[in-house]
Amino acid sequence: VLEEYEPLNSPNATKIFVNGVWVGVHRDPAHLVGTVQNLRRKGMISHEVSLVRDIRDREFKVFTDAGRVCRPLFVIDNDPRSGNRGNLVLTKEHVQRLEIDRESWASTDPDVREKTDMGWKGLVKEGVVEYVDAEEEETIMIVMTPEDLEISRQLQAGYAMPEANPDELNKRVKAPMNPTAHTWTHCEIHPSMILGICASIIPFPDHNQVKLNVQLIRYSTDRSISL
Repeated sequence: VLEEYEPLNSPNATKIFVNGVWVGVHRDPAHLVGTVQNLRRKGMISHEVSLVRDIRDREFKVFTDAGRVCRPLFVIDNDPRSGNRGNLVLTKEHVQRLEIDRESWASTDPDVREKTDMGWKGLVKEGVVEYVDAEEEETIMIVMTPEDLEISRQLQAGYAMPEANPDELNKRVKAPMNPTAHTWTHCEIHPSMILGICASIIPFPDHNQVKLNVQLIRYSTDRSISL
């Protein structure tokens, strides 16, 4: 009972909030957060639920309300008992299953396809892809591409940073890797997915002034709302 809770008896306990309402405290927040995250990745709770742990303020917030803008990210396996630790949960088996589903899509009955095909929903149910909102995004570590994830692992192992080839003019310009980042939790599906739909259709936004990008995004948003 929260009315009987004494902070002096449990000074290191973490407060639990559900949609902004204080519902309890917990003495092992790391275990609690990991358990709830596994439940979400296994599909036992909705993938739209947001889990935010504030270590500094000793708070664990669970949000299930509507109106939160979420975006998908690849999940990185950080289970110390897993042989795939440090890599994407996405494997070649998942990709092969998606290719098989694509080849048999036209000849399969829609009702059967809904039950047997993996698809996007299958990736979410198997914990390969996870939806995060803006507040949860502040508590995770996101690497830009799987290639950057591999480079980070090589740097941690003591290898030198691979030098860029000046002849590859169309290659993506990469930001310098942070040598202090030793743990990644998620990976971008594609760098362009950082932007929204209206912002991603602007040609060469990195060559425009910020004011111009804001105006273009506003015009695109107004047109989409009017439609």
